[in-house]
Amino acid sequence: MIRLAPIPAGLPATVPFVGPETLERQAGRPFAARLGANENGFGPSPRALAAMQAAAGEVWKYGDPTNHDLTRALAAHHGVRPRNIVVGEGIDGLLGLLVRLTVAPGDVVVTSDGAYPTFNFHVAGFGGCLNKVPYRNEAEDPQALLDRVRQVGARLVYLANPDNPMGSWHDGTVIRTMLDDLPEGTLLILDEAYAEFAPADALPDIDADDPRVIRMRTFSKAYGMAGARVGYAMGHPDLIAAFDRVRNHFGVNRIGQAGALAALQDRDWLARTVAQVATARARIGAIAGDNGMTALPSATNFVAVDTGRDGAFARGLVDALAAEGVFIRMPGVAPLNRCIRISCAPDAELDILAEALPRAVAAVSRA
Repeated sequence: MIRLAPIPAGLPATVPFVGPETLERQAGRPFAARLGANENGFGPSPRALAAMQAAAGEVWKYGDPTNHDLTRALAAHHGVRPRNIVVGEGIDGLLGLLVRLTVAPGDVVVTSDGAYPTFNFHVAGFGGCLNKVPYRNEAEDPQALLDRVRQVGARLVYLANPDNPMGSWHDGTVIRTMLDDLPEGTLLILDEAYAEFAPADALPDIDADDPRVIRMRTFSKAYGMAGARVGYAMGHPDLIAAFDRVRNHFGVNRIGQAGALAALQDRDWLARTVAQVATARARIGAIAGDNGMTALPSATNFVAVDTGRDGAFARGLVDALAAEGVFIRMPGVAPLNRCIRISCAPDAELDILAEALPRAVAAVSRA
């Protein structure tokens, strides 16, 4: 008989997301429009592709366990020191390592009810106690998070800016004020996965050596490399150095390192992608409006669409669109779950959405 350790033995055998591939296998056919995972359908830089193709010939070698070249390029890009940066297997992997480093069984962690569930998955996996506050006006509520931190003495507090799943964002001054009001001993995790799409004033000016915060970034979104699993964190050198105690030193593969380095250097492609995403957001808003729904303002590569109904209606739309070959997702917590979430994509996929959505709305309305 297999015996698990007490903490994992008490957890459900689930993962935060059901992948579109699983849904495709269940349906017996691929999706015609893949608009549910916040992937960047506009793709990575051709320079990144070329670098990854060149690196493939040396895939028999382990990747550099120090991520030396990429770390130094990121440091130069952000105007910080290499010792302020750790590279890992996407933000998901880095969140797991951070929780492992800082949360003992029974420690309290504060987040928002409905925010990124993978963070919650890691906290539960290491025996932490999640404490959640509701969203306010479709956005995470910094003051409510602070108030709860003070009430429960949290070790960590999580905030995404811009936010997933709603696409909302706060001005950088709000984040700075939150940081200044943070109780001693609490670390702010600032998830900036969508930073490249955000207005400049949404990104706070914070010293990389500030021990009160760790900032998470990724190559999965704006850089179009979700499948390569490359992310990084910026923070105080002592905290960054601590990752070496627990990280998988060969976790970031050689091909991913090469692609991320080339992608970082191709700023023209990044600017082009950001512009394409902005155009796609506007198109999704128009499609939503044509179907009697409202697109919420977004600083990400997806749009949360308010259906004007309830969670059951939104879930019906997700299922009806899946039957039409269109993959989307929705927030999982009320009242956010009245919305559906649609990723930005090239016109061909949005054309499919525009054709399928009226049929899906009609089907759910008849049900």
